[in-house]
Amino acid sequence: MCSTRWRRGCFAITMSAISGAVIRIKKNTMDNTYSDEELERCTLHSPREVIFQLRGMIKRGDRVTVLFQEGRQSFLTVLLDVSEDKGLLYFDIGGSNEMNQAFLKSEQSTFTTHIDGVRIQFTAKKGREVTLDGDPALAVPIPANMLRLQRREYFRIETPRVNPLILFARMPDGQLLKLAAHDISVSGIGLDAPELPAGMEIGIELPNCHFALPGESRELFFSATVRNYFEYTNRSGAVFWRIGLQFKDLPLGDENRIQRYITQIERERHELAG
Repeated sequence: MCSTRWRRGCFAITMSAISGAVIRIKKNTMDNTYSDEELERCTLHSPREVIFQLRGMIKRGDRVTVLFQEGRQSFLTVLLDVSEDKGLLYFDIGGSNEMNQAFLKSEQSTFTTHIDGVRIQFTAKKGREVTLDGDPALAVPIPANMLRLQRREYFRIETPRVNPLILFARMPDGQLLKLAAHDISVSGIGLDAPELPAGMEIGIELPNCHFALPGESRELFFSATVRNYFEYTNRSGAVFWRIGLQFKDLPLGDENRIQRYITQIERERHELAG
């Protein structure tokens, strides 16, 4: 149970006050820069994954915007607890009784926040007033799904050093590359090389690239463009080269596989961190 309370900082805001007001109640009108396929790919449907994300937001004390009445009203809050037994998500009350009563009359609401460049959003059914640890609070049914929209240019995750991803590719002159991955996103991959491969230049295309994700037998095949490379020294004093590739012609299904892999790494690291 989280006993953190954040009330004095709560205040009502209008939709027009939200930076980059692109949040909408309906997912398919949320932001016209994203296709329906992209939104679906970034939506969590597993109850376990949804609750895992909610618990993380509770632990960190993330500030969340609650929108209702089709986005015409909203207030800031923090999530307090999630009860799987009762099927409820608890959160702090708004800054005024008038705002809270308007929320309670609304049939549904949308919760949204940004965490490390990742937009998290979910819709909940009608809320209720409750008491939590002796204090007034609000509660809604645990959402059935959650949107985690990760802008490709911002979100990369370091890959495990043990049993690393190994990328195979060929340089334009036919030279074979076999390099360990350092980080990955749905748009590209960072590689570590003990020395810079001969002929490596920014902008060249590497055809016939492929690698296998852990636990999968079917490899991902694609071409890639070299976007950057630089020399660096690690903590032990060893000098390496890091090479950044941008995926080309990567099928949507393979993007989904990478997204699931990223989510799996995040979940495992959070579990290890306690």
